[in-house]
Amino acid sequence: MRHPSARGDGRGDLSPAAAPHWLLIGNSRWHWRAHPDTGGPRGWSEAAQTAAGRLRQLAPHQLVAWAAVGRLPRPARPLLPAPRRITVAAVPLEAAPPWLGVDRALAGWGAWRLGGGAPVLVADAGTALSLTRVDGDGRFAGGRLLAGVGLQLRSLHRATAALPRCDSHDPLTGLAHAAWPAATEAAMAVGVARGAAAALCSAARELEVSELPTPQLWITGGDAERLAPLLAAQGQRWRLHPQLVLEALATLRPEPGR
Repeated sequence: MRHPSARGDGRGDLSPAAAPHWLLIGNSRWHWRAHPDTGGPRGWSEAAQTAAGRLRQLAPHQLVAWAAVGRLPRPARPLLPAPRRITVAAVPLEAAPPWLGVDRALAGWGAWRLGGGAPVLVADAGTALSLTRVDGDGRFAGGRLLAGVGLQLRSLHRATAALPRCDSHDPLTGLAHAAWPAATEAAMAVGVARGAAAALCSAARELEVSELPTPQLWITGGDAERLAPLLAAQGQRWRLHPQLVLEALATLRPEPGR
């Protein structure tokens, strides 16, 4: 997934010299954030190989904290200081199972904290589209996982004989077209995006009738800003917070020297 602060090519708009300290989280891509936030350009997303090259340019103290989902890319393993790794066990999310992705734990706890302790449903629209619930006591309450927008589009291309590959940096460019486009690529983008939004809206409606108080709805991740208008069109109030995961990481490590 590509954070909104990244350029169209996915590369960063900052350099290590521009901000001396960084936060980093990685899964299918690696996501950087300047720390502390200076109010200017905040960070970017990039491929693991590029991230490893950037890590080689940093002094050990410049990486304040980092987290990873799944296996670490081989080139990055010796460059990431183990004492500064944040795992699920370090996230103060009650009842979080050890197998929960640290990105989901950070997003759920971060939204619950920002929401003042209200129950939350958090959608993280990245490579995977995850839904994570946290109750009013700050306890993990389950979730759902489905393929994200980009992954669905790539799967449609790979698993069919005639559907094209969506080469655009923004797989949702088809949303600028009619709701029922004639062009195949636009039809794919609109269909996948509206399907993802429908899944989120359906989950939220389930909780509206089964949970009191009704959970706050949060959406984060690289596709969050593009899905938000589709959610709003359904009359649902999703709180858009694209860098929720990295902001939660910053809260756990508020000082570079800590």
